[in-house]
Amino acid sequence: MHLNSYLFFNGNCEAAFKFYEQCLDGRIEAMRTHAGTPTEEQVPAEWRDKILHARLVVGDQVLLASDAPPGRYEKPKGFFVHLQIKDRQRQNAYFTHWQQAGRSRCRSSRPSGRPFLACLSIDSAYPGWFTVSEPRNKV
Repeated sequence: MHLNSYLFFNGNCEAAFKFYEQCLDGRIEAMRTHAGTPTEEQVPAEWRDKILHARLVVGDQVLLASDAPPGRYEKPKGFFVHLQIKDRQRQNAYFTHWQQAGRSRCRSSRPSGRPFLACLSIDSAYPGWFTVSEPRNKV
């Protein structure tokens, strides 16, 4: 069994997933629009090029998404997507990429030998929060 997150976007799923693909060294395996599907006639003409379903693979993990139907998008709250990366150099590379794209808003250093944590606050175009941290020791 796999547990995957499914994100809903407000018409910018394609741009978000292309950014995630580049930033996270992922691979978009699916990016289907409404055009040419049975849902094509169920959405406004200007929405036919919006994403019906997208699938991004990062390592052995999968992130799924789509553009919420017109009028049904709700700004995400109360959740985040978490990246847990052991290698400090990779953490810094991811954080730098997000920062250069203007998407990061906070960063914490390693206080008192505790695991490094970088909070990546995503602007309104990209829902949720992404965090990067070292795995903690099991208790």
